[in-house]
Amino acid sequence: MIPTIEYLNGVVRMIDQTRLPNETEFIDCTTPEEVGSAIKTMVIRGAPAIGVAAALGASLSADRIEADDFDSFFEQLATDCTALAKTRPTAVNLAWALERMKRVAQENKTLSISNLKVHLREEACRILAEDVAINKAMGNNGQTLLQNGQNVLTHCNAGALATAGYGTALGVIRAAVDNGKDISVFANETRPFLQGARLTAWELQEDNIPVTLITDNMCGHFMKEKRIDAVVVGADRIAGNGDVANKIGTYMVAVLAQKHNIPFYVAAPISTLDLSLSSGEQIPIEQRSAEEVITLGKIRIAPEGVRAEHPAFDVTPNDLVSAIITEKGVAKAPFTESLKRLAQS
Repeated sequence: MIPTIEYLNGVVRMIDQTRLPNETEFIDCTTPEEVGSAIKTMVIRGAPAIGVAAALGASLSADRIEADDFDSFFEQLATDCTALAKTRPTAVNLAWALERMKRVAQENKTLSISNLKVHLREEACRILAEDVAINKAMGNNGQTLLQNGQNVLTHCNAGALATAGYGTALGVIRAAVDNGKDISVFANETRPFLQGARLTAWELQEDNIPVTLITDNMCGHFMKEKRIDAVVVGADRIAGNGDVANKIGTYMVAVLAQKHNIPFYVAAPISTLDLSLSSGEQIPIEQRSAEEVITLGKIRIAPEGVRAEHPAFDVTPNDLVSAIITEKGVAKAPFTESLKRLAQS
């Protein structure tokens, strides 16, 4: 699998996901502003991946700062981190990574500025490496919930492209296949940005995992026909009570799954938990441009002047969630207790 994001001697290189699957192009970022633009325009997307990107962007910020004392250095670093944090508000991993970078800077304030820059660069690369290991642990925990011969539905892209590698929801599927299970996937196309059609289908084909692409409004039909055995999705933020924010359309899939007695699993790292929020009603929902709704591949598909809305995420209530899969284990209801226990373990 082509790396989603890597650090190469002062350059943050990421695959341009807006061009997949027809073109494989890379974008090189040398400033935090360029990283921020890549996050905002969805060159890179997926909660864990943008967390890694933000950490590397903070490292680029540190590298360019000219300061003689820690206070001046940290003031400039914090300003750049604040700008990066505003690029996409729903995914908590982004803020988590930036807070970690600032905390590490504070913990090493006695180092020389030059050594501090090296330390922050190493920390950002550590976050990248940790993400891959976390995803593989999560996959191993989640694959026990899938049975040989099952058809699994997923929504959006929660694979290697949404992380530093391996994936969350697709990591569970990959781990099941690696453990000898015969798994086939139904992938919702995921309008309006088509992450399922462009990215998930491409990833699974690359790994020779059988995948069937369907439009978002077909999943209820296939559930009723008993052709879907389980649903596995990722998450961008999970509240303390187990309410889950994920790509718009996830709530609809969860309602249909419950109607048809199909287990609905969420795979996400501990860094996606936001235990400071008591419920999903407190999760900020990013509002993206209506242009992404009224166009398809930059071709207009709606009448001129028509009004459109584009909430990028929705919140699935915890009573629709069968289990939340993390790298530290699998949480089940009551989530207020099980998530807190995993976060503290």
